Amino acid sequence: MTPTSDSPTETFIKLFAESRHALLQYIRRFVRSSETAKEIVQEAFLRTYRERESIVTLRAFLFSTARNLAANEIRHRRTVERDIVESADESRLDAEYESLESGLLRDERNRLLEQAIDRLPPQCRAAFTLRVFHECSYREVADRLGISVKTVEKHISHGMRETNRYLKIQYRATRRRHG
Repeated sequence: MTPTSDSPTETFIKLFAESRHALLQYIRRFVRSSETAKEIVQEAFLRTYRERESIVTLRAFLFSTARNLAANEIRHRRTVERDIVESADESRLDAEYESLESGLLRDERNRLLEQAIDRLPPQCRAAFTLRVFHECSYREVADRLGISVKTVEKHISHGMRETNRYLKIQYRATRRRHG
């Protein structure tokens, strides 16, 4: 891939032509989104291009960079998902008033969360629980339940939406009774 007669730019152009499609497919398997994969591949090529004169093995650098960008994207998604679930589970009371009353409220909140999850269809509930509480990857959930990753994504999305909706309704009802 690195003939001595080619300039670093010519070598990069060949790398782009030979690797773009394979890299796009490789990254799409990680992030499960064509658009996200395209963005990651574009960024990986840009970083490789910037460093082209100092890199010995462009292809290895390119694929490694793309894989690291994909891992960052996946970590970011997990953080966002965790934040959504945690926001539904957060106490609305100030931390300094931790007392018996707040303990009872926390128990009530946990009971409502459990009710919300119990209302989900069985397979959706199983996927949601494995992902959110056991922190399984989408692939692990799919393998455990014998379903596709796409179906797992749909179950997680549905579970989050329905759980949040149920909790909002219950919190409003509680405020009306007590407020």
